[in-house]
Amino acid sequence: MATTYEKIATTTLSSSTATITFSSISSAYTDLRLVLTATASGGTKFLKFNSSATGYSNTYILGDGSSATSGRSTSYPRLDLNSQDSGSSTPSLDTVDIFSYAGSTYKTCLIESSHDLNGSGQVMREVGLWSNTAAITQIDLSVAGNTWSTGTTATLYGILKA
Repeated sequence: MATTYEKIATTTLSSSTATITFSSISSAYTDLRLVLTATASGGTKFLKFNSSATGYSNTYILGDGSSATSGRSTSYPRLDLNSQDSGSSTPSLDTVDIFSYAGSTYKTCLIESSHDLNGSGQVMREVGLWSNTAAITQIDLSVAGNTWSTGTTATLYGILKA
């Protein structure tokens, strides 16, 4: 990582967990980067800012080696990290870059999600928007209707002077 990245916190799960939370996020950085190396017990992975379930929208494109699709969601209750269940034995890598997270404008982010489906796999790129002017002080990572598996690692970085 560039010297402008500073690790804020890392969580590695020793047991399955419904939600991974980063809270009391300092406003000392320009931007944030979240890196998630995960397996989930089925269900779509997603995040929320400040525990809010309103004001999200996104535009995405995804491919699985044989087809590509795209779409857009508005007035959504969260930002999805992938659109397909990954199952407990298929690992994924997700990065979320959150820009101007402490500013007084709407929050934008870029999401890159890649996971193996036992040889077939899928990649997704997404532009997300949280239509809220509050500073982001908490990030919650969850799995729709299920849990994060043991060994999942989530790391939050602050980016200085981006």
